[in-house]
Amino acid sequence: MKNNGFSTIYHLMLLPGIILLLIFSIYPMHGILMAFQDFNPAKGVWESELIGLDNFKYMFTLPDAKDVFVNTITISAMKLTANLLFALVFALMLNEIRQRFVKKSIQTVVYLPHFLSWVLVAGIFKDMFSLDGFINQIVSFLGFQEIMFFSSNTWFPAILVGSEVWKEFGFGAIVFLAALTGISPSLYEAAAIDGASRTRQLWHITLPSIASVIVLLAVLSLRSVLDAGFDQVFNMYNKLVYPSGDIIDTYVYRIGLVKLQFELATAVGLLKSVVSFILIIISYQLAYRFANYRIF
Repeated sequence: MKNNGFSTIYHLMLLPGIILLLIFSIYPMHGILMAFQDFNPAKGVWESELIGLDNFKYMFTLPDAKDVFVNTITISAMKLTANLLFALVFALMLNEIRQRFVKKSIQTVVYLPHFLSWVLVAGIFKDMFSLDGFINQIVSFLGFQEIMFFSSNTWFPAILVGSEVWKEFGFGAIVFLAALTGISPSLYEAAAIDGASRTRQLWHITLPSIASVIVLLAVLSLRSVLDAGFDQVFNMYNKLVYPSGDIIDTYVYRIGLVKLQFELATAVGLLKSVVSFILIIISYQLAYRFANYRIF
């Protein structure tokens, strides 16, 4: 009886969260009907005319559709790869530092950018990479022509990847550092007795010991391949770099809220959500197969 009483209290504690979920997450889902309608704001979602898949067909005929899709895949793949590599290399280098105070200090410094908003990070990078910014002063000092980084379709994707890595690699290294602490010190002691150098210990002990974690993070990152980062791109891009920087999320924002084509924006967003859901299922299946990882 006592346990049942506590169980009731615990379920009642869930009630506010469930109500908020129903109001703000479940109920708004009826808005996806707009993807199949000739939406009329005066009639609303329930009374607008249904037109089937016409919005989806129109979406694929738009001249920007291919560029937006390619940009999203390219930017997302570059960011996922760079984040994984930089976080892994940083964790391995930090693991080699023996002074605890130095190690903790470096960890704290590189974690901090993760907690900054993209508004602030975009401001920092725009200031650094502006025509009279710090980077262009170095370029000019070396005798080269100044570069308009935020107006160049060649440089803008690199700016996106670089700022993402700067902001997230320290926080992303936490998982690798946790995995490294799980390696038995006796393995390194035995290798040292056998005369193995630090490089050989890295290749034959460290990397094989955390290989499953590397594979797991790489596989699970597939689920985010269509999520190239709305906040980052929205705060950094401009019309000049639409050909290289416009992604699905910013495209949906422009056609939905700026051009007021609600039904088309909903169709694009719905298609992205369906593809992302499929990728999540595939990534979890791959994670189970290669890293024996399951949530349920």
